Formats: sequence, structure tokens, C-alpha cells
Amino acid sequence: MNLREEILKGLRDAGFERCTPIQDKTLPLTLSGRDVAAQAQTGSGKTAVFVLTILQRLLSQPGLEGHKSRALIVAPTRELALQIHEDARLLGRYCPFTTAVIYGGVGYEKQIEKLRQGADMVVATPGRLIDLMKQGIFKPDDVSFLVIDEADRMFDMGFVKDLRYIMRRLPPYNRRQSMLFSATLSPRVLELTYEFMNAPEEVVINPEELVVGTVEQTLYHVGRAEKFSLLLGLLKREAAERVLIFTNTKIQAARLADRLHACGYEATAITGDLPQKNRVKILGKFKDGSVTILVATDVASRGIHVEDISHVINYDVPQDPEEYIHRIGRTARAGKRGRAITLASEDDVYHLEAVEKLLGEKIPVVWPEEDWFVKEPPRKRERAPRPGKPKPRQGKSPKGTATGEAARGKTPPGAGAKGEPKRRRRPKRSSKPGEPRRDERRKSQETVE
Repeated sequence: MNLREEILKGLRDAGFERCTPIQDKTLPLTLSGRDVAAQAQTGSGKTAVFVLTILQRLLSQPGLEGHKSRALIVAPTRELALQIHEDARLLGRYCPFTTAVIYGGVGYEKQIEKLRQGADMVVATPGRLIDLMKQGIFKPDDVSFLVIDEADRMFDMGFVKDLRYIMRRLPPYNRRQSMLFSATLSPRVLELTYEFMNAPEEVVINPEELVVGTVEQTLYHVGRAEKFSLLLGLLKREAAERVLIFTNTKIQAARLADRLHACGYEATAITGDLPQKNRVKILGKFKDGSVTILVATDVASRGIHVEDISHVINYDVPQDPEEYIHRIGRTARAGKRGRAITLASEDDVYHLEAVEKLLGEKIPVVWPEEDWFVKEPPRKRERAPRPGKPKPRQGKSPKGTATGEAARGKTPPGAGAKGEPKRRRRPKRSSKPGEPRRDERRKSQETVE
């Protein structure tokens, strides 16, 4: 493809040897300056397409020197933005360009400083990007390359208005190159391309195959009460190196990670409500191997881009069938093989039919043997003191030894604490509901007399 030597060095360091199908069909178009709208499965190598295109064209166009923020890449999640940033730095390590990543949940200072220094490539999430645009810190006037990654996810997360706000403030489509990538090119996504792109070339890779062929899918039918026991058995049998487990709720994710940790596994949970610093820290531990099992919710299903995930386990069947595609797309990336295991209980089977309808085929079913179930070891639990019942004081009080009823923790009737007035007893109510109190009946009798 006549790539520059600086880019070829970065490709060698990254271990890239040959193109994936999406790269083979799309790179000749993008390197020639054409706009594209590409559809391909998750994990098929879409990120390398636009990163290599931007690097090659920046090196080949000396007329763009002196501009700031020449390339803008918009991603739906913070984790995906960070992953694109890392890939761009890896592939462009021998190129004289700087990259900045802009996302919410953290402070502004470092991000603003990167922009003021003049980052050539900016990777951003919509919310923080619009914030910096309104403050006048990010100026989109010099953007020559626009990339919208995972456009269908943008629509699902409600970012369509934000996207339109950003694209209306960029230079006209005939003065920039635009690239859009999505797992599905739905009519609403194509509408965006017609409005803001310059006659993009549509590239579709295996539209009937939503999942890459290197993912081995397996379905286990199991009762709700035995699901965790089967999970322990599968983790032992599969000898998994790096496991990503998905649940439908964040409470379930936290509990599952806690139970796995109690069973001796290095497991932790990541959910959408975690502070960004904690999320980055957890993902860092998962990448370096100090955490081998990561339990996540669907919020993180498209934001976790970690290489060499050997197993993806659906502890719960997702309620949205498209989430199943995005979940299992976390494994078998860049041509590697992976395992996708789904545990379906009596509650999950209601969502299973929609998943298999979307796939266009049945997920292969395997019936577990009895010895595959591993009992959870008993956990020691300390009883918490009951509220409202303070522990009895032991030993002598500062003023001496308590005697009598006070020593036994009792208080004489009518006696209050020292210095406090005695409490007046309330008049007793009648035993029959609806009748007046005794004191009220006495007053009424006296009035009658």
C-alpha cells in the first residue's frame, strides 16, 4: 500500500503482518482520500484503518503543517477513547505527531494543556469535547480528518444530538476527509453520512456474520441456584487465563466479583457508576494480569478493549440481543481464537430466543456433568450488633461502681438520666379502637353531671 517507512516500523512493533478483511477493502479507499462508511464485526481491526490513514496522509501533506488538531476521532465511551489513544501512539511512535485524549470524569487541567501544546490527533468523547468547544479551548476550524467510531453505539447512548452539534461546527465536508465505522449500518446511521459526509463509499464485510468465526460459542442450561457452582467448575475446567464475565445489573456484578474473590480468584467488578480514576486503575490491572477475572455490566461491554481475553462468560443472558454480539466481541480479536460461554437459567431463557434470532442460528448446547459443579466454600460472617441495643458497659464507671438495678442495666420506673426531667406517662388508650381515651371519658361524664 506504499506506506511510509515510519508507519511500517510501527506496524512491525505492533506485530501486524497482514491485513484483515476490513483493512484490505477499506485502506485503499481511505489512503486515496475517499470518505467511507464501513461495517464490520467487533474486533476486526477497524481502529488500524483510520489510524494508519491519518498518519500516512499527515506525512504526505506538508501543506497542513502549522495547524492544530488536524484529526478528530469521536468515540462513545471513555475506555474506547483510551484504547484508540494507545493504538495511535503504538502505530505512530516513529511519526512526529502528538495525540491527546479528551474524556469526562477527570480533571480538565492536563487535557487543556495537551490541546494548548498543539495535539495533531485528538481522541474524544462527545460530552467533554462539546464542553471544551463551548469554552473556546478546542477549535475545530483546522480539522482535516474526522472519524466516528462505533456510530451505532453513539445512537444507542443518545449522542446523536451531540454528534450533529460537533459536525455542524467542523469545516465543510468537501474540505475534510470523513470516516465512519459501525457494527451495523442502519438507516439512521446512513442518514448521518448523507448529511455530513462527501458521498462516502459503503464497505460491508460479511453482513450475515455478526460474530467473527474464531469465536467458539457454547450454551449451558442450568438452574438459578446452581449457576455459580457451574461457573466455578467451568473456570477450573477451562483453565482460562483472562476472563471477562458479564451480568445484567451492577449489584449482581459486585456480588459475583466478591464471591469469586472469596473463592480464591483475583476478581474485581467494573460498572458504569465507578469514578473514572478507579475504572482506569481496574482496567490497568486487568491488562497487566494482576486481575485475571473482570466482572462487568453492559455499560462496559463496548468500552473494554483488552488484548488476549481468552474467555467471555455471559453469567446472565442480555435483555438486548445486540449486546450479546458486543459482549462476545471482546474475545478473538485481531484473528485470534476465543471462547464465549453463556449460562442460561430459567429466568434467562426468555431472552435467549431473541439472541439466537439475531445470530441466525442456534448456539451449540452442552449439558454439564455432575462433577462439573463445584461447591462454594463456606464463608465466615461476623454478626453485626443489632441497632438500638448498645453493648452493656463492663467494669466500674468513672464515678464509682453501679449497684442495684442500674448495675443490671435497668432503670427504675420514672427515673431519667441525671439532670433530665422525669418523663410524663401518656394516658392509656382504650382497648377498643374508635373509643375515646379514659381521661376524655371522665371529662365528658363530669360535664354531663
